[in-house]
Amino acid sequence: MDAELAAAAPDDEHRTDDRSVGDGAAERRRRRDEDATGPVPRRDGWGRRLDPTTGRPYERRATDRTIPRWAIPTIAIFWLGYLLTFTARHVFHRLSNLLILLLVSIFLTLAIEPGVNWLARKGWGRGSATLSILLGVFTVFMAFLVAMGTLVGGQVADLLAESETYITDSVDWINSTFGTQIDPQAVVDEFNDPDGRVQQFVQSQGDEAVRLSLTAVAIIFQGLSVLLFTFYLVADGPKLRRAVCARMRPSRQEQVLNAWDVAITKTGGYLYSRALLALLSAISHWILFQAIGTPAPVALGLWVGLMSQFLPVVGTYLAGLLPLLVTLLDSPVDAIIVLVFIVLYQQVENYLLAPRITARTMELHPAVAFGAALGGAALLGPVGAILALPGAAMVQALVGGWGQRYDVVDSHLTEMVRPGRSRILPSKPDK
Repeated sequence: MDAELAAAAPDDEHRTDDRSVGDGAAERRRRRDEDATGPVPRRDGWGRRLDPTTGRPYERRATDRTIPRWAIPTIAIFWLGYLLTFTARHVFHRLSNLLILLLVSIFLTLAIEPGVNWLARKGWGRGSATLSILLGVFTVFMAFLVAMGTLVGGQVADLLAESETYITDSVDWINSTFGTQIDPQAVVDEFNDPDGRVQQFVQSQGDEAVRLSLTAVAIIFQGLSVLLFTFYLVADGPKLRRAVCARMRPSRQEQVLNAWDVAITKTGGYLYSRALLALLSAISHWILFQAIGTPAPVALGLWVGLMSQFLPVVGTYLAGLLPLLVTLLDSPVDAIIVLVFIVLYQQVENYLLAPRITARTMELHPAVAFGAALGGAALLGPVGAILALPGAAMVQALVGGWGQRYDVVDSHLTEMVRPGRSRILPSKPDK
């Protein structure tokens, strides 16, 4: 009996302690409620009321609602990030045209830097060398625009002057081919009727002519801005590189300068090789167009040369389509001659000229060039499609020089056999 009372005594004592703890919590809550109805209670740095006797914060009840410590900083960071994102997006939208001009200027800088460096080693000043090359580029570009404008204007004027002849010949061909009975004179009268649909459409294009003129002026201004940016970037190239490298330690300076040199060499070499191939193509096609009497042979030669070299994959077909259409209007025989020459020249260029010219620069894989052009067009439109080729060339050069290379193991999956040659198995090393 005494043993059972002794065993039960600790439990009773424990329950007494629990009751005292509960009484103490109830007393603190009572004091807190009384404090809330009296004078303004003291609070700590987090806004919690303090017990006037102990100076400690009251215990939080299960029914109390308090804001976590991280809530206010999180809300502040969220709204600050939102405002910064909105501001950055607005600024980028406003400066998008300027950023595109700077991007074009950077690639043009990389393109003409090798030429400027070569002239500088010959004793030229960097300013005069840069100005001379930029004037040459501007002259070629303006000559191309004038030639294409002359070609388009001449074709439109010829079409309007000989419209009745073209309409009559086209209707006669349709009647003889499909057995129709269309009156050519009725079609001509409908075309010349001032109240007809054709003349109304021509008159409605007056506003478009004004819009195109304003667009041409804007393009010329943007081109001059690109040339100005390019001039300063190239002429002050050494000064710019010194300013950039002055913020880096020597080991990092060597890495940056090596990457800069690779970008200049490979990108400039790629563009120069494309320009040389474009020149050879333009001269060859100009000789053909001049020989067969094609209208505007210079403009068509420049069109074929530039389009076939600076537009990947589809550039060759677009370049040959325009002269085919122009010659087809005059003589189907001449159109066949042009088609055969374009196909033959493309084979000569692919297997003879291009490998020799691009051997010391860099050649892009057609799939890489085509994918880069699609990506550039999706990002920046026509300008992005043009800049995608030198951009891909620069990235390929930088990636190609990074990392360590190893010998490839012998496998039938890695064998490279040229067409027309027997398959040669790699010899196994002696054991």
